[in-house]
Amino acid sequence: MEQLTDSVADRFSRWCAAVVDRLPWGLARYVPATFLGFALINSFTFGVDLVLLTVLHGVAGLPIWLSITLAYIAAFGLSFLLNRTFNFHSHAPVGRQAAVYAVVVLVNYLAFILGVGSGLTALGLEYHLARLAAGACEGVYMYCALRWIVFRGAPALSAV
Repeated sequence: MEQLTDSVADRFSRWCAAVVDRLPWGLARYVPATFLGFALINSFTFGVDLVLLTVLHGVAGLPIWLSITLAYIAAFGLSFLLNRTFNFHSHAPVGRQAAVYAVVVLVNYLAFILGVGSGLTALGLEYHLARLAAGACEGVYMYCALRWIVFRGAPALSAV
């Protein structure tokens, strides 16, 4: 039975660990619970990114590069806070983590968001599809960076 003092973050982590433990074909040995947490959190924040992109470019008529940039900043700020709290349960000083995260996000932005996203749009791919392609690339990069660079040393989900 859950304790009354459990936080929402603790329950989220236990739920992710329980789902991963039930993966078929022995996949639980290879798929960390933090990967599921990351996928859920970043799917949500990616949705936020797309909604903002649509509003900024499709409705407000801002240039695509500015719309991508503003939507990206908002979504990744939210992603940092949610992953820090719910997925990686980090209690390290937020300032250092935020600085490292800013560098990771800058590399991601230049390589995948502007490079892949804007590049594919410039080649004629519809901007939502270009953003989806860039999102697939950035997902792999960002999970690895969060797990092994930004939040390294954070407690494992099974320990929560």
